[in-house]
Amino acid sequence: MSGLLALVDDVAAIAKVAAASVDDVIGQAAKAGSKAAGAVIDDAAVTPKYLHGFKAERELPVIWRITKGSLRNKLVYLLPVGLLLANFAPWAIPPLLMLGGAYLCFEGAEKVAHALGWGHGHEDYPDKEKVVEDPAQLEEKKAAGAIKTDFILSAEIMTIALSAIPESNFWMEAATLAAVAVMITIAVYGSVALIVKMDDLGLVMANRGRFGLTRSLGRGLVRGMPGFLKLLTVVGTAAMLWVGGSIIIHGLEQMGFAAPYNWIHDIAVSVGHAVPAQFEGAVEWITTAGIDGLFGLALGLVLIPIGEKIVTPIWRKVFHKAAV
Repeated sequence: MSGLLALVDDVAAIAKVAAASVDDVIGQAAKAGSKAAGAVIDDAAVTPKYLHGFKAERELPVIWRITKGSLRNKLVYLLPVGLLLANFAPWAIPPLLMLGGAYLCFEGAEKVAHALGWGHGHEDYPDKEKVVEDPAQLEEKKAAGAIKTDFILSAEIMTIALSAIPESNFWMEAATLAAVAVMITIAVYGSVALIVKMDDLGLVMANRGRFGLTRSLGRGLVRGMPGFLKLLTVVGTAAMLWVGGSIIIHGLEQMGFAAPYNWIHDIAVSVGHAVPAQFEGAVEWITTAGIDGLFGLALGLVLIPIGEKIVTPIWRKVFHKAAV
């Protein structure tokens, strides 16, 4: 009996350690995932564009298909590569982060330029006016396009999250990064599903609501969703520029070019001192984020002709040959 009780105590102790480890993984995953907020917001803002043209009953199946593709991107491809880099080539992480940051600046600046009528927008995004007669072909093409875009944004999310994970053993890093992948994917595509179906919910409430308030709320949802989607696009673009610019500036600091970071920090501190103490921290953060975003926009505008004239043609040739 004493041996059995000792065994039970051992099992209980192991369970406590396991529970603590799970708590550590979830806590680290939450902190690491928050660092990638800009890319996450953009991921949620971009995906609804790929659902244009589908019947209402096909929207959720397509979202589920994209969700599975996103999990595959993160868990099968990006997680192993990220762990290999972290354990065998950590020096490569800052340059890769900066490369991803430059891509975010490019994407954000291209959206701004397109909104101002300076360009034609990103050609990888689906054309809302293009009609594909075969619904299966439409679904295949748009799902594939969404998964491809997700891969780029997921790479940035996973790299940012990896850089934010405290040093630990291999398995803790793997578990934390996997938790980040699952949590962010559920958050992004769960939000996308809610956004996409919100107008359908509004129609049901407007047409079948038993109370006048319910019907009014339904009509408000239907009328408000186009504006909300536009606002989401603006927020996503601003987040891309802010995060991209911040990544580049911090990367330059890590590589020994600390002048831009110090300059922005000094300005933020000066502005923060000009307001009451209770608002100082928030004002410093807003000032820093605003300057980072302006830097990201300027860098992105410089990168647009490089991307359109050099990178995109090369990418198309390589992708076309691979497809053939």
